[in-house]
Amino acid sequence: MPREALSAERLRVLFCDHLNIARGKYVPLKARDGAARFCRGTFGVTYDKDLIPAPGAEVLGGLPDMEAVWQAADIRPGWETATRVVMSDLHANDGTPLPMCGRSALKRAVADWNALGYDPMVGIELEAFAFQIEADGSLKPYDTPSSHVYATGPFADPRGFTDAIWAQAAACGLPIESMNTEYDSPQFEFTLTYDHAVNAVDEIVLFRQMAREVAFRHGIVLTFLPKPLLPVGGSGVHVNFSLRHREGPQAGRNAINGGLDPAALNALTRQCTAGLLHHHQALAGLAAPCVNSYDRLKPASLSGFWQNWGIDHRNVTVRLSAEDGAAARIEHRMGDGAANPYTLVAAVLQAACLGVVHQHPLQPMETGDGLTGQDATVSVPDTLGAALDALEADTALVQAVGAELVANHVFIKRAEIEKCAGLDHEGVRKYYIRHI
Repeated sequence: MPREALSAERLRVLFCDHLNIARGKYVPLKARDGAARFCRGTFGVTYDKDLIPAPGAEVLGGLPDMEAVWQAADIRPGWETATRVVMSDLHANDGTPLPMCGRSALKRAVADWNALGYDPMVGIELEAFAFQIEADGSLKPYDTPSSHVYATGPFADPRGFTDAIWAQAAACGLPIESMNTEYDSPQFEFTLTYDHAVNAVDEIVLFRQMAREVAFRHGIVLTFLPKPLLPVGGSGVHVNFSLRHREGPQAGRNAINGGLDPAALNALTRQCTAGLLHHHQALAGLAAPCVNSYDRLKPASLSGFWQNWGIDHRNVTVRLSAEDGAAARIEHRMGDGAANPYTLVAAVLQAACLGVVHQHPLQPMETGDGLTGQDATVSVPDTLGAALDALEADTALVQAVGAELVANHVFIKRAEIEKCAGLDHEGVRKYYIRHI
């Protein structure tokens, strides 16, 4: 049989692992569905490349293969010369979804909502700090001469690396909604447009990887670490979602409602919010999954610290929109850049879904400003270890997200805790910063 002609154009096959690292291979580009083999033991690897017997990784079972499987329809323009890119699902050797695959967990969450008659729509906001690479290889906060929140132009970004990110995103079809500097310098925020859940997360994973690589070419390490600089604010990953009716006269219309009157919120919106709050402490184990996360999650930090909700209130964990109609949405503000975005969004959607299924009651809306005081008395756990304890105890959320995925996650994260034991903030930062 004659061999297929080899094109100069290649395909970069990527998957997002348990550490939120985009791993992959380059393969010849072919306009069809495909698969590439990887070692399943990848899911037993830590940030410092220890190989440990995490559940599901088969480290002591011969380190068998797994397959990254993709659909031709998902192949997209890339940001490297003569290279296209695709996000893949992970399958075990028997062809079934690999239990640790976050993308498959997100697809299950979407299917659970579909069974209730809704399509989840998702929009994600990323926050990141920029560090410039010094001649000796060390990292120094990016020197921005006169940056401030919502700054634009060369005073905010003298090297122009964000201009290059914008241009590259446009060239490869990653739909930016907005880009701006954040409150602290040198911090930036990147927001992509709303889309169906899986495609929205595919795009945020690709955007994050592209942005980090473009920044690196400009001598910048763009880090999504939750708290890279202790004296200033942290960086989060805010998950916004709404639900569209799948069928009937309302098909395609937003089933979540908003507005300034809490009494006017419909049952679906209230139950989704209640579900997120009911699983608040357990969600931290998945949404804020590194030791450094708990330097960010503090009172009066505009993060997801307290178990509370409000309307257009930035100092609560679950923020409902003041807009009604198509723009109505629920924003969950706890997550950070250490989380696999597929797993993070799956966990948020599943917690909201459990609120609907179990009809959890909604606690009163937060009336405090969150800076000088708040009504809420329950918060996230103080440490990653305590958050993992809360996650393991929440069997409903564990089963919804995936028991084997959670078991692998908890094992890896407890190893991280041991690695970071005794380190000060700078030591912890150095452990994570080049990866997150």
